[in-house]
Amino acid sequence: MQSVAPVIGRRARNRQRVQERLYEAGLSLITAQGYDRTSIEEIAERADVARGTFFNYFQRKEDLVTEWGERRRVRLADALLAGGSPRGDGLGARLEHFMTVLGRVSEEEREVTVAMLTAWVKAGRPLLEEPYVAETFGRILAEGAVRGELRDGVGPQQVGEVLRDLYVGTLYRWSREVPVAERGALEAELLAVLRLLVEGVVARRDPEVTP
Repeated sequence: MQSVAPVIGRRARNRQRVQERLYEAGLSLITAQGYDRTSIEEIAERADVARGTFFNYFQRKEDLVTEWGERRRVRLADALLAGGSPRGDGLGARLEHFMTVLGRVSEEEREVTVAMLTAWVKAGRPLLEEPYVAETFGRILAEGAVRGELRDGVGPQQVGEVLRDLYVGTLYRWSREVPVAERGALEAELLAVLRLLVEGVVARRDPEVTP
């Protein structure tokens, strides 16, 4: 009796191919014409499937945005592994390394990133997103705290949240400047805001000398 395993495997591969076509069609249309102007009917037509087939893979159009966010986190994790070692062993160098990766991942697909950021907001995903970036910053800071590189009383996770907020704010400002923003502008701005936090913004003054 012939095994049915190859048939099941083939079905799974076919299903994966259809899902990928729907996902790519959705991203292409949203990038070209915006999230609001892209319908499920258009996505299904671009993917060459029936409209009802869309709902076998995604319950709502918003789920495409969620899928994009999940794949983006995987890309960030892969980019961190492939990006080599930080330029230095200190906490500042490790934070700069992560900020650099964050900037490069967005700039590699500028048009898609800008379009999907807008979709991300319109789909209400900022309130539901997984705190991957904040947790990664927090982990880097916690390692620094163990090495005595973090000031006493400073919570790694709290600073991680602050760095995540700085990253997101910078990312949205950059998205408004695209396509006029030059290549590398996001990475440079992310490193600049990181240094502001690390070095501080309050001028240090010598204590007054009493006669």
